[in-house]
Amino acid sequence: MCGLVLKALGSPTMPEVDPNFARDWVEFADPTIAADIFKCDITWLTSYWSCIYGAGCCGIDLDKPNDGCCSDGAYYSDEDDELRTLEVAKRLTPEMWQFHEQAQPKRVGGKLKVSELGLDGDRKTRKIDDSCIFLNRKGFEAEGFTGSFGCVLHHLAQKEEIHFVDTKPDVCWQLPIRRSFEKREVGDREISVTVIGEYERLAWGDGGAEFNWYCTSNTEAHVGREPVYVSNQVELTKLMGEAAYAELKIHCDNRMAAIAELAKARRKNELPLFVIHPATVQAGR
Repeated sequence: MCGLVLKALGSPTMPEVDPNFARDWVEFADPTIAADIFKCDITWLTSYWSCIYGAGCCGIDLDKPNDGCCSDGAYYSDEDDELRTLEVAKRLTPEMWQFHEQAQPKRVGGKLKVSELGLDGDRKTRKIDDSCIFLNRKGFEAEGFTGSFGCVLHHLAQKEEIHFVDTKPDVCWQLPIRRSFEKREVGDREISVTVIGEYERLAWGDGGAEFNWYCTSNTEAHVGREPVYVSNQVELTKLMGEAAYAELKIHCDNRMAAIAELAKARRKNELPLFVIHPATVQAGR
């Protein structure tokens, strides 16, 4: 099914759903700052999306199906994000990392050469051989190399038995969850709203429409064993804080229980009360 493009959305033979569907949202006060609000897309968070890199992912570029979403490198969220990534990269070895030699500084004590400026002037991970320097390519073999294909920063987390939120650049571990911020005027007050939702194609800007394949609205990727709010608990907690995640979980648990009860009772005419992610619906057919 690889090779699909956005213009094909809506076709009954295509596995990617049209992104312009209704969604259920829940809002609640920030437990740590009562004047602020969290606004969460529970249609997305209770969907059964799961990363299928290495198990059916077609990649965002047609000519690089094994590179996943690493084709353009990762844009750092800020200076601290870049510095943290640099420090993590120092723990990588030639046995793990295909591009270890290319990343080494020209002088002793210099910085690893893992960063560059993107086309927009923002700093990002360096591209080498037309994809992220941290991406081990499928099929690569060399004397002494024992790593496997995929993100070496992800492999490092697995090796050290830690979560990859502590080894990857922010954007890499946050995806496909999107945290954004809004301001809402209520009378004379201005409320800060933290939005937790799906990082769909549109969130990438103009480039998103050019992706050959994208996972969040693709039925092929809605095959998780657990809903997103459970499978991505660590990421959500990092983005929201423990207290806010605990509140979100209550809302999601209640929603899942209510949907299950309606389905058990076969009261299908009432199911539209809950907007189920259409990619999850189609994946279950």
